[in-house]
Amino acid sequence: MAKPKTKKRTVGDNSVAVNRRAFYNYEILKKIEVGIILTGTEIKSVRDHKVDLRDAYAKDVQGEMWLFNSHISAYANATYNNHDPKRDRKLLLHRGQIDELSLTVAQKGYTLVPLRMYLKKNVAKLELGLATGKRQYDKRRAIRDREMDREAKRSMKAFDQS
Repeated sequence: MAKPKTKKRTVGDNSVAVNRRAFYNYEILKKIEVGIILTGTEIKSVRDHKVDLRDAYAKDVQGEMWLFNSHISAYANATYNNHDPKRDRKLLLHRGQIDELSLTVAQKGYTLVPLRMYLKKNVAKLELGLATGKRQYDKRRAIRDREMDREAKRSMKAFDQS
């Protein structure tokens, strides 16, 4: 008897939402993978890619890490007991990690920003970044470097075609 065929998972980027603005406004020093507590309608909206992390940040509140200002849209097919899109969500970290991050963030100029949300084995995970704010001249330099790289790639491509 033949073996039943099994589905092969594709290994790749399974990001639900990416906070591109965080990479522009902050210099990311360290990345941490954390779990996030979601309700039933929230995880359905996450699977539909209805997540916005632009203005979100994480903060220690009485020994627990919480995510503030993240927006997970209301699930369209839910009944009257749908979730609040802007509610605060608890993050899952070990006690040592919370203590370490709290001490670091207590220093001036550090903050915790969500970089991306993704699904890992059907569980929603969040990638937090320990970050410091960029100065305006650093942002301009990053834009200038990016444009120079694009121009160099264009010229190389034109050179290869001729």
